[in-house]
Amino acid sequence: MNPTLWNQVDDYFAGELLDRDAALATTLQASREAGLPDIAVSATQGKLLNLLARVQGARNILEIGTLGGYSTLWLAKALPPGGRIVTLEADPKHAEVARANLARAGYANQVQVRLGAALDTLPELETERVGPFDLTFIDADKRSNTEYFEWALRLSRRGSLIIVDNVVREGKVLDAASEDPSVQGVRRLVTRMSLETRVSVTAIQTVGHKGYDGFAIALVVA
Repeated sequence: MNPTLWNQVDDYFAGELLDRDAALATTLQASREAGLPDIAVSATQGKLLNLLARVQGARNILEIGTLGGYSTLWLAKALPPGGRIVTLEADPKHAEVARANLARAGYANQVQVRLGAALDTLPELETERVGPFDLTFIDADKRSNTEYFEWALRLSRRGSLIIVDNVVREGKVLDAASEDPSVQGVRRLVTRMSLETRVSVTAIQTVGHKGYDGFAIALVVA
């Protein structure tokens, strides 16, 4: 394992393949200055989310876990005219920073940042009939991954895509005896996904600026 090499490769691909984007850079800088944890997706991962949303033709996107709005902004840049994002954030400071970042980037009218614990706000979305969502990105507390997935599935349609971040956790996902609630949260999610006949699922490992981790990707097929 060579994190220095991973970072260099990430920087190479980002430098060669990604356009310089002032709004994205400013969002990261503002989030750092506000003291938010440095746990947003990397630039190359953000572009992957953007491409998946574009391939999906996603007009209605749900994000669970906003942080400073960096991944939200990548997804917002994939929206067609009239598209929208609902992003859920439990921390008031994070929500405030994200709203400012998204407004500065020009997406205040297309992105709604909802403050509150996601397991409280997700039922509100169902009651308000905000869905179905074409794509859901789950990147919040890992111990609740299964519940988030179940709600994402409930708020999806056939053909929707559900993406879950941080499922490898430096390989710790293999440890069935782990006392880490995040590891157990991921393992519980994997079991739940494996038994769900309405989705077709895979998981991929990633390395780079965010260390050794990965995504689970589920396509709603029924």
